[in-house]
Amino acid sequence: MAVKIFIKRSVPADKANKLLPLLQRLRILAMNQPGYISSETLQRIDSKSEHVVISTWQTVEDWQRWATSPARIELQNQIEATLNDKTEYEIYQH
Repeated sequence: MAVKIFIKRSVPADKANKLLPLLQRLRILAMNQPGYISSETLQRIDSKSEHVVISTWQTVEDWQRWATSPARIELQNQIEATLNDKTEYEIYQH
């Protein structure tokens, strides 16, 4: 059963340019992982700093393997250091 991962970040305007290459690398790596289906990034209309990525995976185990992989952890640490904030995750199933 497919799962959707909601990944929420607060991205201040002055950090967006520095963050973009990290997020692009993260997406490219994710696309090559077993179980990856798709993802989309949304920006909140009434609060431009709020972003959510909706990532779809075949199983929660596929997501967890990617989420705990050394490559992802390294990039995620760089993202959080750039933002000086934690990323929030929520997992949903169909």
